[in-house]
Amino acid sequence: MVVNDPEVLREVRARFEAYERAFMAHDVQALNGFFWNDPAVTRYGIADRQLGHDALAEFRARSARPDFTRRLEQTRITTFGRDHAVALTEFVRSDTTRRGFQSQTWVRLPEGWRIVAAHVSMIDF
Repeated sequence: MVVNDPEVLREVRARFEAYERAFMAHDVQALNGFFWNDPAVTRYGIADRQLGHDALAEFRARSARPDFTRRLEQTRITTFGRDHAVALTEFVRSDTTRRGFQSQTWVRLPEGWRIVAAHVSMIDF
């Protein structure tokens, strides 16, 4: 198995960056499309959780557009073979002194790269 194949890294980084743009633009349709459309997809948020794509889509429909900016730091993407990747990043938001952490597990499915699990947290740092 090849770890961090440059071509696969470029693909996943492009998807990761597109996700960030969609998040900040509150493009709900795009955000839903980044996730595996399956009852097994899991997202743990700062004060929420979604188990399954239907719950995720419902959460996104209720959530408001971010009223803050955020800067990503220490982004690390590691690929495993051609079809699996983990993206980890820290973020600094303009509306809090807390530091955020985000992890995404990406899998190349027949429909393309999708997030199959994600976790977001914030702590005093």
